[in-house]
Amino acid sequence: MGVNLNPWHRPLMRDGSRDGRGFLAMSRRCELTAKGPMVGHKVSHSNIKTKRRFLPNLCNVTFISDALGRNVRLRVSTNAIKSVDHRGGLDAFLIKAKADVLSPRALELKRAIEKKVPKAEFVKKAAKAS
Repeated sequence: MGVNLNPWHRPLMRDGSRDGRGFLAMSRRCELTAKGPMVGHKVSHSNIKTKRRFLPNLCNVTFISDALGRNVRLRVSTNAIKSVDHRGGLDAFLIKAKADVLSPRALELKRAIEKKVPKAEFVKKAAKAS
């Protein structure tokens, strides 16, 4: 039998994910900025500290990709929504984003956009906007 290269057949990493970046099937992690839960203390009036989790503010958002000509639904933080809007849309955000931060789905979108549109076009758009 041959080696199975399907990414879902890879062994689990230390963080429980298959790619080592912490992205699980239904994890509380932003697909664009990789913001995830943090741990801290809940402090009572008597200054007793108990552990608690700070969860990211995630929203299911439909973005429009001009390069792909379709709508893309992602689970992202509100901070990522602002960043996408600031950079000029989903396509420009994904072109600039580092691959190690993106979820597997967002990474597929980034590669598809890079195939459709050369990088020089985004540089021209950014120069015109300034």
